[in-house]
Amino acid sequence: MAKSKTSGEKTINGSNKIESALKTGAEALKTGFEKAKQNYDTVLGYGKETVEAYVASATAAGKGAETLQSEIYAFSKASVEESIAATKAVLGSKSVHEAFELQSGFAKSAFDQYVGEMTKLNELLAATTKEAFAPLQGRYQAWVEVVQSAKAA
Repeated sequence: MAKSKTSGEKTINGSNKIESALKTGAEALKTGFEKAKQNYDTVLGYGKETVEAYVASATAAGKGAETLQSEIYAFSKASVEESIAATKAVLGSKSVHEAFELQSGFAKSAFDQYVGEMTKLNELLAATTKEAFAPLQGRYQAWVEVVQSAKAA
């Protein structure tokens, strides 16, 4: 027959199992905490970089808006000055035919300048938009990487 364990041996064996379980639990808790801290630091780093990207984007947009505004102002000022000069020339003309020719020339010139200015403003707007969104382009991919690294951990 097999010899049965004494109550003292059972107590020691049970105590060893409890001690082992507590040690394993403490190690798992420590490992989990370290992973959580690492993921938290990663998310904080992402947030900081994202704020910096938004600031850079807003700065680029502000500079672009300023450039557009100054270009519109310069065009408007030049357009008004040319309109005044054309009006004086038409009013100073010697005949109706001369006035008609001056007015036609001014209208053609004004239209060509307007089309050229709109093309220029369109190019400036496209460049400003590109510059403003450039800092934000990589943030989406960075967020995907943050989430994937958190899942893997």
